[in-house]
Amino acid sequence: MCSTKAVSQPSTAWLAHPYLPWFFFLFAAVLILAGTGLRSPWPADEPRFALIAKEMVESGQWLFPLRGGEYYPDKPPVFMWSIAVFYALTGSLKLAFLLPSALCSLLTLFLVYDLGSRLWNRQTGLLAAASLLFSFQFVLQAKSAQIDAMVTCWITLGCYGMLRFMLTERRWRWYFTAFFFMGVGVITKGVGFLPVFMLIPYALYVFRFKQSRRTSFGDIGKWLAGPAIMLVTIGLWLVPMLLVVDTSHDPLLQQYRDNILFRQTVTRYADSWHHIKPFWYYVLNVIPAFWLPLSVALPWLIPNWIKALRAGDGRILIPLGWVLLVLIFFSISPGKRGVYILPALPMLALIASPYVTEIIKRNGFSRLITVIISALSLVLLTAGVAGLAGVEKLLTLQEKFEVTPWWWFIFTGSCGLATLLFVREKNTPLCWPVFISLLWVSWSTWGYVLLENVKTPVNVYDNIRAHHGDNIEVGLVDFAEQFILFSPYPVTHFGFHTPTENQLAKAYEWLEDNPSRFVLTSKNNLKGLCFDSEKAEPAGYAHRNEWVLLSSDSKLGQCTISAEGIPEYHYRPAAR
Repeated sequence: MCSTKAVSQPSTAWLAHPYLPWFFFLFAAVLILAGTGLRSPWPADEPRFALIAKEMVESGQWLFPLRGGEYYPDKPPVFMWSIAVFYALTGSLKLAFLLPSALCSLLTLFLVYDLGSRLWNRQTGLLAAASLLFSFQFVLQAKSAQIDAMVTCWITLGCYGMLRFMLTERRWRWYFTAFFFMGVGVITKGVGFLPVFMLIPYALYVFRFKQSRRTSFGDIGKWLAGPAIMLVTIGLWLVPMLLVVDTSHDPLLQQYRDNILFRQTVTRYADSWHHIKPFWYYVLNVIPAFWLPLSVALPWLIPNWIKALRAGDGRILIPLGWVLLVLIFFSISPGKRGVYILPALPMLALIASPYVTEIIKRNGFSRLITVIISALSLVLLTAGVAGLAGVEKLLTLQEKFEVTPWWWFIFTGSCGLATLLFVREKNTPLCWPVFISLLWVSWSTWGYVLLENVKTPVNVYDNIRAHHGDNIEVGLVDFAEQFILFSPYPVTHFGFHTPTENQLAKAYEWLEDNPSRFVLTSKNNLKGLCFDSEKAEPAGYAHRNEWVLLSSDSKLGQCTISAEGIPEYHYRPAAR
């Protein structure tokens, strides 16, 4: 078992092997890409972005993202473009939708490795990249088709350029490069400008410790050129979009423009309408679990950082100051999701790397890691055994979600305990990397196969096809994007933000007396307003809801809700 006793400092001679970086990045690629092509897009967010990308390729409309024929103004299009490019190249959405996040995460790893190598040495660079690779949230997002892994890559490129300029070479091209990638980050997700915050701790560093680097008046133009480059980069998307909107005189495009430029940026940050969390949410609820194992190392890292700050070490002061500013920035906003702070993790791994070899020999750190692995393994193992033994509460969950994960729980828990038992005492630091790698590989293969049908509405559509064949149309009410993405039928919907009651009223009209049209909605929406719930046809369980199919025969004599002004959007799936 991994010992909890004090251990001697592990040998780091192997870190000097000339081919080790190649082996490391090959391992990282295998870990991150494992399971690609085995699963479809899953909630949350993935079906939305995959649908938009698919529709871009099918329609040829790339400037204004569409989801089921309706403009999608919540995010700029860069991430969707990347999925669409891979979809056009491969013809497989299962392959295409995960590749952008995976490739961006590999680039982020390389940037952290290269920075660590330049600021300290290659050994520290490898430890920085390894600290990031084995952090839970980093791989979680690398294996997800959400925007955050990509925007983290652009933000890390911005930080990379800033730190090359500030600490290693003082070449303005790196400063300009940083702002270029900030611009790319902004048109990927609005927070791409975050590396600019690095100028605040840099100013403190210069005026406190590096008097000789104070800016002359001749440099002011160069300093201002950085933001100008960022604005020009943003303009590569923004200007064509604004020109098309202005010349189209289309009120829907004008609504798209106003939403993406104002409501989804300033308003969403300052006056969020969902994911409302307290100020301390990230510090208490996110970082302890999602930033493992670095979060466990903080009691030992903080004293070392304080020493570095007192010594005026800019390699620590500037990135650390930036990480704290990013946390404050996201904490101030009332709307919070755990993934928002992912961009700070690469810089945290960078400034932790000089102290890794010192920390991993601490018996306190070793005990904490052992306890965490033991607890996770025992919980998984116990749940698996209890499920096989027929514990009633677990069987209820099994029936509800139509998945039997007990053997996967047992396997994964057993892997954790085996890691503790068979990793030799001198290799105590390897316990966490081995455990988390086994967890990710088993999740990316066995776990994907287990959950594929649960995370998609395929079973619902299979049930519909078994009863009604292939030649029908489906109207969707109160649904998520996966119901369009996986539909084998032409789809009509009535707006994602239209109130459910008004959607039902419009669906009532849309059905007419056409026997080939059916409305698919959650059973919870049937409240006797427009449809007779007794005549609703069960369609199956998916996404925590019972779904029903409504035909024209299920219409009540009249619908008491107005459908005036409710739009219709249409999407016809194209085979690839």
